[in-house]
Amino acid sequence: MSGIDTPGVPESAGRAAGANPAATPDSADRTDRTVHATSDSTPRPQCAAPTARTPETLDLREAAVEILARVAAATLLSLFAYAAIKRWLADPTRITLVLLVVGAFVTVGLSLFARVPLRRDWTPFAFVCAIGGTFYFLAVRLAPGIQLIPETAGAALQLSGIFWELFAKASLRRSFGILPANRGVVSGGAYRFVRHPMYLGYFLLDLGFLLVNFGIQNVIVYGCQFALQVGRIVREEKLLSHDERYRAYRSKVKFRVIPGVF
Repeated sequence: MSGIDTPGVPESAGRAAGANPAATPDSADRTDRTVHATSDSTPRPQCAAPTARTPETLDLREAAVEILARVAAATLLSLFAYAAIKRWLADPTRITLVLLVVGAFVTVGLSLFARVPLRRDWTPFAFVCAIGGTFYFLAVRLAPGIQLIPETAGAALQLSGIFWELFAKASLRRSFGILPANRGVVSGGAYRFVRHPMYLGYFLLDLGFLLVNFGIQNVIVYGCQFALQVGRIVREEKLLSHDERYRAYRSKVKFRVIPGVF
């Protein structure tokens, strides 16, 4: 039959033999085996058919992965918050340390209640960028560093980043998360100004802490974090570019994070 690749002896080989198949010794042997099998009335155990993967099974697996991921995120956030608050209690003047914890809860904590996306990017590059860019705070040096600006100035930068991030999340409602995903296209609120306003909030929050707690370790951590965030933006836009509504939105809002710059 056309369109089906069936392995075995070609049909032309049987025609080339020029003999009646029933007269060949091989066919006689097949007939004998058929009669023997028919006359054997002994019941034989039957193998169970393989279980089909139903949509319900797939949904349960996806739900289990979603739950485990959110539990892991909540656990890591709690461990970080405990360590940071413990240091802050030893030195209550370090406002930027408290605001770093607040920012982590705004970023990761709210994502625990985000809507499950329609489509998610599970490629290794996207996964590394998302996880590294989100949980970078676990590698931040919490001990005091060199103050390049006053504590209050750093705290002001952090507060502006937190409020801007909250504004962006309010614009999205529950359509945000950690991994790049298509959770629907939003073009109102903070998204009227730039295509990725939450990343601007992250940048201001991190910059405020870094300038007050400057040091080699934190420079390396935040340098890697900024690079990972750029990678996340690129992956998000690649995923969303399949959506015609996003392409129309992108043509209207020209800049990704900082108007006139990037």
